[in-house]
Amino acid sequence: METKHIHISDYQYELPDERIAKFPIAQRDHSKLLIYNHGKVGEDVFYNLYEYLPQGALMIFNNTKVIQARMHFKKDTGALIEVFLMEPAMPADYEQIFQSKRHCAWYCMIGNLKKWKSGSLTRIYHINQKSVTLQVTRREPATDEHQPAQGLHATPSTHHWIDFDWDAEDVSFAEILESIGELPIPPYLNRETQESDKTTYQTVYSKIKGSVAAPTAGLHFTNSVLQSLDEHGIDREELTLHVGAGTFKPVKSEEIKGHAMHTEYICVHRQTLEKLLRHNVEAIAVGTTSVRTLESLYYMGVFLETHPDATEDELHVKQWAPYERLHTDGQVEHLDGGLIDNISPKQAIQNVLDYLVRNELESLHSSTQIIIAPGYQYKIVKMLITNFHQPQSTLLLLVSAFVNGDWRTIYDYALAHQFRFLSYGDSSLLIP
Repeated sequence: METKHIHISDYQYELPDERIAKFPIAQRDHSKLLIYNHGKVGEDVFYNLYEYLPQGALMIFNNTKVIQARMHFKKDTGALIEVFLMEPAMPADYEQIFQSKRHCAWYCMIGNLKKWKSGSLTRIYHINQKSVTLQVTRREPATDEHQPAQGLHATPSTHHWIDFDWDAEDVSFAEILESIGELPIPPYLNRETQESDKTTYQTVYSKIKGSVAAPTAGLHFTNSVLQSLDEHGIDREELTLHVGAGTFKPVKSEEIKGHAMHTEYICVHRQTLEKLLRHNVEAIAVGTTSVRTLESLYYMGVFLETHPDATEDELHVKQWAPYERLHTDGQVEHLDGGLIDNISPKQAIQNVLDYLVRNELESLHSSTQIIIAPGYQYKIVKMLITNFHQPQSTLLLLVSAFVNGDWRTIYDYALAHQFRFLSYGDSSLLIP
């Protein structure tokens, strides 16, 4: 079956609410670890992960950090309005916007929008022992005229341009978020954010602010586990994909061709590409976000083969790029399976590295909408560490593609052996 015609109903399973982990266990590296190895399933404890990995392998982590993206305001009428930060608008760069003083703008989702027709909302906060007045002003939903300058391409019409203005010259937007923002936890937890989530919903190696959801496969790692990987000879490298709220977006169309993937910002440093090449462009991915970044790099490299002068925006990987072949005359050929190109993963990554060298860039900043589903041919990822995902989700499609359709074996075992599911749940190591 052509990938676009996959029926999402084929990826349904019964997930009782009591199997969804509402909170993490006390010691994050004591979670259960399911091991799927060439069709055979077993289990262990996560801190023994290193025992199942080949010495000398390269493991890739997503070092994104979850921001306190929820902000609450009260109108004079008493109506409560929630402003949920989604994507930088001005400046469009993540690092710059957190350093902004006095003004910045974000694309946001608005809670209780019908109660906020127009105008500004104002609140006074105490930040760093001083009074700060913050004003937020809503523009209309995002239009072509107000697309992110960084080219993240598909800002949904449900996102509104919100201007943030504050009167403290020496207070950055990062400090405002730290003081008044609320960490967004997944909606399926059906509970309020707690103070403990500020620690437990971040990986121990999180560094680069920008996500509105955690790369949850990484939540099981502790400094002790990282040390055991080092001692076992596992090479470690990091990249950045800022996780958007679209990661929770359910597939509502009967066939997946009707589902629009969200766009996510990625950053990969030159040294990561160099290390990939030294490891024969093979990697163990920690989480589906690392998978999407690594596999997107291949298609960026394929594009550079015939478009060496492309901009970083033009390297954006469109949703169906892996299932199409772009000819030199601009014609698109639709394929029944994942694109098996005559460009090797090594050549593709070398193309990306050469691009950075040619343009005197230390890192690649682009974006991806890639959908990975059965029929996809993995190029770089050879092993995957991931949690257990929601029924009928794009993440379950990604896992199914990785294990050659054998996802039910994994999920049936997890359900029968009391594994905990979703963001705060247990982990798995998948070796197809």
